[in-house]
Amino acid sequence: MIKRFQVALLIETSNAYARGLLRGIHAYLREHQPWSIYLPEQGRGAAPPEWLKRWRGDGIIARIENLPIANAIRAKRLPTVDVSAWRFLPKLPCVETDNEAIARIAFNHLRDCGFKNMAYCGDERFQWSRERRESFERLAGEAGCRIDTYPPANGARVRPTSWEEEEKQLSAWVRQLARPCGVMACYDIRGWQLLEACRSAAVAVPDEVAVVGVDNDDLLCNLSEPPLSSVIPDADRAGYQAASLLDRMMTSGQTVEGLHLLKPTGIVIRQSSDVLAITDPHVSQAVRFIRHHACEGIKVGDLLRAVPVSRRILEARFKKLLGHSPHDEILRVQLQRVKQLLEETDLPLKVIADRAGFKHVEYLSAVFKRQIGHPPGEYRTNHRLRSAAPVA
Repeated sequence: MIKRFQVALLIETSNAYARGLLRGIHAYLREHQPWSIYLPEQGRGAAPPEWLKRWRGDGIIARIENLPIANAIRAKRLPTVDVSAWRFLPKLPCVETDNEAIARIAFNHLRDCGFKNMAYCGDERFQWSRERRESFERLAGEAGCRIDTYPPANGARVRPTSWEEEEKQLSAWVRQLARPCGVMACYDIRGWQLLEACRSAAVAVPDEVAVVGVDNDDLLCNLSEPPLSSVIPDADRAGYQAASLLDRMMTSGQTVEGLHLLKPTGIVIRQSSDVLAITDPHVSQAVRFIRHHACEGIKVGDLLRAVPVSRRILEARFKKLLGHSPHDEILRVQLQRVKQLLEETDLPLKVIADRAGFKHVEYLSAVFKRQIGHPPGEYRTNHRLRSAAPVA
């Protein structure tokens, strides 16, 4: 008989990302030999459970987020896969989300909304929050945006002991932001807290402050007021790859090392960031028209019939506020749609061209290569290789 491995999952069930990890592990086991799973109640960052000292199993998948847990797992000397950004045991294989890519999606969305003032609302207890902050700050700096952070970088803030105190500090921080401002919250819980602080501070969302979270916790995002936009990390695939790594280690006895980063899958835009931070009403109207109709094959002439200004004035205002022309904005939205369809579907390029508003495949291919740097087919192949790469 094939041995049924005994595996402990030291993963909390209290948040959307961790539940995604568990779904991914379950998906792997449906396709392979099942394990006997031990999933005790485990709080995030909690002390190592007493049962771990006595437990006799074959492998562990764990969120190793403090030194006591790291020491307890090291003492077990079992095949283990880490699914935390902390890397307390750097020789263990680690499967984590690509925090730079998460920050880039949030930043690009807020930048596309027209924000010049940016802010990051983090939680310094977590390494992944620090990594997202560093990436978001760098992107804002490269784009010439003003950037604020919470907690303040000067370290003067006293850590609150209750949510009431935290809300007061967050509300005070929100009041001093240069507005309108686009804010990335490190994860959805922080995003929800930030929306509560905005309401307490009488700051309008999304008109004065737009908020984007991370994890796309559907329940929490839709319970927020207004509903919270959120970046979608690929937690399910992270869990799947972690299970694949552990299975290989337990089956072969081989040691596997390395950091395995997974790209986020996109962003869900809800009311908390569904805004255009453009002071010129005609440019704002034009950008909205483009976003709604670009993939219908519109031209600048169609735009001029929808916006009551001359072409010369609209071109000048676009370049002043957005740095490019109305034609460039139409093309940008079309190419975003093309990339999405190349990444997420197997549709032939002719169908993709039609759905993105291009009359001719040849023109789409030439424009795509010029703007993106690769022909469409190569872009699709490269993306599929990244997303479907076997665990090394």
